[in-house]
Amino acid sequence: MPSSRPGMILPPPPPRPGLAWRALGPFWMAADAAWIAPAMAGYALRTLPGRLRRAPEAALDVAVSALLLGFRRPVATLSAALAVTMGPIAAAGAAPLFRTLETPPASPLRKDAGPAPRRAPDLATRPAPPAPPELQARLASLDPGFARPVGIAVMDVQSGWLAAAQGDRPFPQQSVSKLWVALTILDQVDAGRLTLDQPVILTDADRSVFNQPVTHLIENGAFETTVRDLIRRALIQSDNAANDKLMALAGGPAAVQAFLASRGISGIRLAEDERRLQSRIAGLTWSPELSTYGAFEAARARLDPEARAASLQAYVEQPFDGATPAGVVRALAALHRGELLSPASTDFVVETLGRVTTGPMRLRGGLPPGWKAAHKTGTGQDFRGETFGLNDVGLITAPDGRTYAVAVLAPQVPKGSPERLRVFQDVSAALAAHWSGQALAGAGEGPAGRAD
Repeated sequence: MPSSRPGMILPPPPPRPGLAWRALGPFWMAADAAWIAPAMAGYALRTLPGRLRRAPEAALDVAVSALLLGFRRPVATLSAALAVTMGPIAAAGAAPLFRTLETPPASPLRKDAGPAPRRAPDLATRPAPPAPPELQARLASLDPGFARPVGIAVMDVQSGWLAAAQGDRPFPQQSVSKLWVALTILDQVDAGRLTLDQPVILTDADRSVFNQPVTHLIENGAFETTVRDLIRRALIQSDNAANDKLMALAGGPAAVQAFLASRGISGIRLAEDERRLQSRIAGLTWSPELSTYGAFEAARARLDPEARAASLQAYVEQPFDGATPAGVVRALAALHRGELLSPASTDFVVETLGRVTTGPMRLRGGLPPGWKAAHKTGTGQDFRGETFGLNDVGLITAPDGRTYAVAVLAPQVPKGSPERLRVFQDVSAALAAHWSGQALAGAGEGPAGRAD
């Protein structure tokens, strides 16, 4: 993102495509023409009269998006064939991939994040009763047979017991990390440095990658909104551009990391904003030219397939946005207990998580009637029939008001298979069965409800 702030360093632009790739220009022009007309008509019918003046531009956006979705596989196949002839065009410029949880990454948005804040006592050191044996055994037995193990953690918010499988192993977060960005912003609201109704202007320079519906509202180079609206878009719709703007407003990844440390939250790392993160995962280096609709996907399709596969495997082995399931549920439990934010900010973020529209068949899919979930999903990139990062974390509340923090992080799952969702549902169902068994036995585990 262009910036006049001192210390901002933009990566070099990607290499120019070769002649063979530029020869595909007529193909793209013909495909665009085939899509623009029907997309424009459909958009005009759905748009409010006051927005009709933007119909041509917005229809073009819809057309390009639809084109990329429809031609993704043949374009990737064609690009792979070209790559054999032209060589790995952009892979040579890929950024280093390995970062461990023990070494926080430097912020790409600020040259110096300042002195490290005083660290609060680690939430992991709090005394708690042992996990219920039957629930621990059930979680440990869940093996969906994926290429890599799944990380699972369940914590009783009130008593603090923790049942987990692979609970202390770092897994890719993907859009789960949007939650920590939102909490950092709300902490600054609580401190009086920001307000929820503070105006924020998005420009063309704020475009991100993949899911970013807010950018369709940029008109004549700008769209004015508020901090409150961006938080809701980032959490409810998982809007990447909204999240990236919030992260920049917060002070970059280092500021988010500082907030987590100040609350005693360990096992969670922030790497970069979504556009830089997703570029690195694919094996690209982010540059402003990739913000044009379709440019990122086209650049990714030009990569050598084997180089891209190596990038993805390196990412899931050592995720630079990694989080442990145990660290996630400890943070969620502390949020629900009112230990991270003010009561007003806590209520705002939990209510917003309760309105999330993504991943309805993940954790929510295994809950019986009468249960509620306030959650945040994360979904990674697809390649060769697999999704690299499929997650859901949240606060699940039983009919009696007892709340549990839950995290399921799957680093590599088959794309389109019902099994990829079943493990999330199995965790929810196991938790509900445990609660039912406790209720039938009359063995309460403490007062229900959130401890404010």
